[in-house]
Order: sequence, then structure tokens, then C-alpha cells
Amino acid sequence: MDELRRTLSELKHLRRASIEKDMCTHPGVIGGLCIRCGQKVDDQSGVAFGYIHKDLRLGNDEVARIRKRDFKNLLRQKKLYLVLDLDHTLLNSTRLLDITPEEEYLRSQTHALQEPLKGSLFRLDYLHMLTKLRPFVRTFLKEASNLFEMYIYTMGERAYAMEMAKLLDPENVHFNSKVIAQGDCTQRHQKGLDVVLGHESAVLILDDTEPVWVKHKDNLILMERYNFFASSCRQFGFNCKSLSELKSDESEADGALATVLEVLKQIHGMFFDQKLGDNLVDRDVRKVLKTVRMEVLKGCKLVFSRVFPTKFQAEKHQLWKMAEQLGALCTTELDPSVTHVVSTDAGTEKSHWAVREKRFLVHPRWIEAANYLWQKQPEENFPVKQTKSQL
Repeated sequence: MDELRRTLSELKHLRRASIEKDMCTHPGVIGGLCIRCGQKVDDQSGVAFGYIHKDLRLGNDEVARIRKRDFKNLLRQKKLYLVLDLDHTLLNSTRLLDITPEEEYLRSQTHALQEPLKGSLFRLDYLHMLTKLRPFVRTFLKEASNLFEMYIYTMGERAYAMEMAKLLDPENVHFNSKVIAQGDCTQRHQKGLDVVLGHESAVLILDDTEPVWVKHKDNLILMERYNFFASSCRQFGFNCKSLSELKSDESEADGALATVLEVLKQIHGMFFDQKLGDNLVDRDVRKVLKTVRMEVLKGCKLVFSRVFPTKFQAEKHQLWKMAEQLGALCTTELDPSVTHVVSTDAGTEKSHWAVREKRFLVHPRWIEAANYLWQKQPEENFPVKQTKSQL
């Protein structure tokens, strides 16, 4: 009798398993096999998450389910998501063969790869390159990890990305293998949040390159590029000596990462403000980011002079858009309410008007500095010179 009961039980179990297989929606696939029922699946729909597990592909419904679950868990911990670019944001790398004679001294100042926490300049012979970590990066990651679940997202190749992650996070406490590289992108030359298991309304992005985030500009905090090496200056068309050639570096206390950390803390605090009630799920960090950014040049009314190409539609220029995002009002005509004339030439009629009417006359870099430093800068630090043709 016991043997019969066992046989019947096994038959019921097999029948139940067979039914479950037939009914399985195949939420995800690894190596062509369903992660739930084990059946072979030929469907290539959904999104690949190879950085989580080799050959892992998740269906759209499963991605949505995971995002919803993780979002609620993260909110309970009072955390948001932070996606971090590598090159020119957290660090700068150069090929050994691109080192200039004025940078040769760096070869003797590198730190041991076995003790990455003790240094900031590393020689990676197997990659034939030098890597310099941005000042304040370790403190930044440590403090940001208390407020955010962090991802690395780079257009570099995976081998390079993993080595950089080891330098930044040798104990694997900040990223926990959440490293997205070029091969994980679903669109060529574009980065997207479709491969990030975070709810878009809770994601902030730090990157020095805006065009790669076409679909997610509202999540983006644009970083000033960290061009430590001469090769980076050349890459971006700067005809000047690099920080390395000048034997200088960004400030730890007042540099880009220290500045943006304070902005991130402010945004985080506003998002979780208890005065707004208990319903965190409906909040959107993109709206908070926009609010904080609009305060930077609030109350400023700008007119541009000799900044845009002739016949160019001013409203579409990057500087015009940047100023408006910072809370400034931009116009094409002078009037008594204008506070600043932004110009590259002190000899124009509008520049003369600014001097005569005792308004601020500033170089376009004044707007860019406000954008990177998240506060209105002293106008006297951005003077406008008269062009040689008019001297």
C-alpha cells in the first residue's frame, strides 16, 4: 500500500511538473534554457543582462517585476540608484605609448596594483596603460553608497571596465559586480537604462558625455571632464598643457566629485522629505533634479552677443538651453530687466550697453562654470576681452 501511495504521489508530481512546464511563461533564459522550467527556448525577445550572468536574457514582464520589487526594497532603505560613467568622470587613462616627455616622471610614481586603496596612479602593463583616479573618488564612492545603489556604465570594453572597477572598488562593496560595458548596450554608440534594473524615476546618472544619453537627459548630471593626461587634452581639442604635465591636479575639497556629492545629497534629501508624505513610489527624482538645477541662475536675465553663429537659431544653441535649465531667462533683445550680457567680444554694441548700463558682461564660460559647480559664479572671474580687429 505504501509503495502504491509513493507511486501515485510521484505520478502526481510528474503530472504537476508537466503542466507547469506547459504553462511556463519563460521569464528568463540562460544559454537557451528557461530559468524556471528548464525547457529549451528559441525566442530572443527581452533584454540581455550578460553582466549579471553570462547569456542571461530576461523578458520585459520579468524586468518590470524585478524593477518594481527592487524599487520598493530600495525605498525602504532610503536609497536611490546612481549610474556612474568611468572615463573622464571617475578616472582618466592613457596608453603608455601616448605619454609625453613631460609625463615621463609618472612612470616612477605609480602604486602597486596589489594595494589599490593606497594610491591613485596605476600602471596596468597587460593593458599597456596608466590610469589616474580622480581626486576624492574614494570618499565620494563611500559616501554615495549610503544613499544610492550604484552601477558602473562605460562604453569601454568589459575587460577594461572590470579592471577599473577593481581599482575603484577593490573589496567589491560598492558595485557588487554591477558593471555595464560596451557589449551590454542595446543600441550602438548609446547608453540606455533598459539594461539597468532600476526604476527610471529613481535613477541619477553622472557622465561627462551628454549625447550618449539621448533618451535619459532628464536623469543626467553632466560632469566636467577629468583630463589628467596630455592624450585626453589632445582628444578633446585642448591646446594646453595637461594637469599631469603641469604636475598639478584637481582639488580634493573643491573638485568636481566633492561638488557633485553635495548636489546628490541635496537631491536625495528632497526626494525623501517626510513633509511630502509617505507615498514615495509616486515621486520622481528627475523632477527633483530639475528643481535643484533651476535654482542656480534663478533671477538672471541673459542676452547673448557674438556667441552663436550668424543666422543660427539662438533658442536651439547648447548654451541657451543650458542657461534655461539653470533657471535663467534668455532673450534676444536688450531691455532694462536684462542682468547679464554674455559675449565673446567686449567691442559689440550689446557689450557696450552692458558696461554703460552697469550690467554684468561675462564670457560664455560663466554659464558652463555655473553648470558644473551648481552655483552662480563671481562675474568678475569671467571677463570679456575686445577682439584684436577692434583694438
